Amino acid sequence: MKARVLHVITRLDLGGAQQNTLYCVSHHDRARFEVGLMAGRGGVLDPDAEAISEAHVELVGWLKHAIAPLADPMAVVRLAVALRKRRVDIVHTHSSKAGIVGRWAAWLAGVPYIVHTVHGWSFNEAQPALTRRLYVGLERLTARITHRLVVVSEADRRRGIELGIGREDRYRLVRSGIDVREYRTSSQARERVREQLGFNPGDIVVGTLACLKPQKAPLDFVEAARLARRSDPRLRFFIAGDGPLRGAVEERIASAGLQDDVKLLGWRRDAADVVHAMDLFLLTSRFEGLPRAVLQAMAAGVPVVATAVDGTPEVVIDGESGVLIPPGRPEVAAERLVALGDDPQARARLAAAARSRLGTEFDIGNMVRELDRIYLELLSSEPLPCEVGADADGRT
Repeated sequence: MKARVLHVITRLDLGGAQQNTLYCVSHHDRARFEVGLMAGRGGVLDPDAEAISEAHVELVGWLKHAIAPLADPMAVVRLAVALRKRRVDIVHTHSSKAGIVGRWAAWLAGVPYIVHTVHGWSFNEAQPALTRRLYVGLERLTARITHRLVVVSEADRRRGIELGIGREDRYRLVRSGIDVREYRTSSQARERVREQLGFNPGDIVVGTLACLKPQKAPLDFVEAARLARRSDPRLRFFIAGDGPLRGAVEERIASAGLQDDVKLLGWRRDAADVVHAMDLFLLTSRFEGLPRAVLQAMAAGVPVVATAVDGTPEVVIDGESGVLIPPGRPEVAAERLVALGDDPQARARLAAAARSRLGTEFDIGNMVRELDRIYLELLSSEPLPCEVGADADGRT
């Protein structure tokens, strides 16, 4: 008899966690698993989810992405009822909000096995201390009902263990993956995309793929563009993505007089073509799990300049497969971009090393196979006892 696996995520925006979740729903071993997905309605990827024919997909309005203290407890109850009706064997939650709501719903419903993927922790140093302590406490408590904590970076594993979030033996490292072949294929769209964006043949184009939210620090991207263009006006910039900070980003671009030099493309589904239009890739994130966009740029042979946060240094080796910069320092980003703009040989060397850095570890097919193995490992064992009311190490 096939095991029933249900993935839970709050909203299917165009991001790495969401895209990889949909790939899992589509590609789990159907000989072993019946697969489902429950997600909040209203994301860019909703049509992609609904088009998955071999999965039970349900998009609901009551599973919200934003924290809602009054509505979230009811979401836990409603999800628990749905899980009990489906008689789910494994619930696999993704990202912070779904990780809390989904795991407690699974516990209430008596789901035998609960798995959570940490696509970057819910807490970070940019938060007020009280908020951070609250989130750490929630993660600690919820880890006690979690049978496997999947992390996409070694940095997240270390941080979780150091903070007493779950037992060390329940952690598993599974890299966030991409289809490397899609980005290694020579794109015929490079000149077409650059021409559409109004860039000239002699321009050095710097781009990024990022949601316009505080985590990605898009205002740092604009400031880096402003400073870099003062030294080298050949540098032109674009951001493929959208989000709550779009208005603030537009205002900053206008106040700096960069309307012709920093383009906002909104959400783009042609990621491979967009990446191939770049000469340099810049990521200014303040915190990350393992950024999918960095992998995409590296696979396409585009030199990466990225902030040295969380899992990024595990794939970008400074000076070898890319360039690392401190977060919150757009002036340093600008310096590195100007230097690389003047050195095509360095760009070529970094691009070649980056391509060779991406082996099977970062392959999206390998990611799904590793998750399948984790599910089978759990199913072959007795369900672990609940540790609510125990210390983080499992002692009562």
